[in-house]
Amino acid sequence: MVPTLEEIFERLDVHRTVWTGHYERLQILDAMWGEAVEQQTNPDHEEFLTERRELQRASDTIDSVVQRDLLGQGLRLPAGGLENGILDFPTTLEGRWVYLCWRRGETQISHWHEIDGGFRGRQELTDENTIAMGRLDEDIPDDSALDFPPMS
Repeated sequence: MVPTLEEIFERLDVHRTVWTGHYERLQILDAMWGEAVEQQTNPDHEEFLTERRELQRASDTIDSVVQRDLLGQGLRLPAGGLENGILDFPTTLEGRWVYLCWRRGETQISHWHEIDGGFRGRQELTDENTIAMGRLDEDIPDDSALDFPPMS
C-alpha cells in the first residue's frame, strides 16, 4: 500500500503546484488592482477571471483525489496531513479505536497513536501491538469519535 500512497501524494504535489501558481497570479493581480480587477473595464479582468476559474478547478481536482483515493479508502487525512504527507488508518487496539500513522517517505506503516494523540503522540509499533490491532471484540467499540467534518 505504501507505494500507492506515495504515488497519490506525488499526484497531489502536481495539483498543489498548479493551484499555487494560480493563487500567486491572483495575489499579484490583487496587489496591482485591488477590487478594481473585478470590473469588466479593467485591462486584467479576463486574466483575473481565468486565474480564478483555474484556481477553483485545481481545488476541485485536489479535493476529488483526496476524497476518492484517500478518504474514500477509509483513511484519515489529519490537519496538516496534505502539506506534511501524513495519513491515519483507523483500527482497534485492546477494545478502543486508535490510528496507525504513516508519514510520507516512510517505507512501511510502523507507528500508531491514540485518537486524540496526534502525530506528536506517535508510538512505534511493537510485535504485541501488531498482533492485537484490528481484532474485533464481541462488543465493537463505538466509532463516533472517528467522525470528522467534511473537508472544504
